[in-house]
Amino acid sequence: MIVGKVIGSIVSTRKCENLIGNKFMIIEPLEEMAGNAAQFVAIDNIGAGIGETVLVATGSAARVGMEGAPVDAAIVGIVDE
Repeated sequence: MIVGKVIGSIVSTRKCENLIGNKFMIIEPLEEMAGNAAQFVAIDNIGAGIGETVLVATGSAARVGMEGAPVDAAIVGIVDE
């Protein structure tokens, strides 16, 4: 689980059929992730907005409910405080 801040969004007019209707957000982790890039893209199924602090699941946990979709990171929660 990664805590990060949504810093932007990505628009994709062509994508895998399993991803149609989903938003893609750019996430900046709040803590340094060893060996990973500073920013990454996560699918957003819960309606997070730019500037919000979010919880991101990665790996196979990100695909729960989206079997067969090429997803490696998914926003699973919005941090209130």
